Amino acid sequence: MATLILLRHGQSIWNLENRFTGWVDVELTEQGEREAFEAGEKIAAAGLTLEVAYTSVLKRAQETLRLCLEGMGVAELPTYYDSALNERHYGDLQGLDKAETAAKFGDAQVKLWRRSYDVQPPNGESLKDTAARTLPYYDSHIVPTLKAGKNVIISAHGNSLRAIAMRLDKLDEQQILELNIANGVPIVYEMDANAEPLSRREL
Repeated sequence: MATLILLRHGQSIWNLENRFTGWVDVELTEQGEREAFEAGEKIAAAGLTLEVAYTSVLKRAQETLRLCLEGMGVAELPTYYDSALNERHYGDLQGLDKAETAAKFGDAQVKLWRRSYDVQPPNGESLKDTAARTLPYYDSHIVPTLKAGKNVIISAHGNSLRAIAMRLDKLDEQQILELNIANGVPIVYEMDANAEPLSRREL
């Protein structure tokens, strides 16, 4: 049996500024740094240990992982980096203020871009597109590690983690629209020998 932890990065500068971030490589805020460190403290307090880490190629996820491990009192872990775990690419919306974008295009259109399963923003990815690159990586790289009995953390982003959670929690295309993954909150799955979830909890 293995443990899988999904961790969305701590608050980023553009989270704070309410901008569409996507693949733009922004830093964590001071609050985001605290959230990441405290996530590690929570993981350690729960008596959980980690053996392998996976993260995106974006620094907000990597820095979250570093601070989380620091909070756990862990110097380093074998860590794998891949753009398959990157945030959803928001295309032409990247960098735009969400409220201003809603004023320009209408609340309904922006909600459709943000929360629908398969509607793409201009020149960007839908959640379905994100899942199409995240899940094959999860299946080919992370599942074998879990089947080997190793405890894993994935430090990534709201939408790449939603794609994985959709699979693990067996959510359909409507149910996933209601799932929001908070910054810096560890989601812990206990996995069976086939890397299927036995339980899920948030720390």
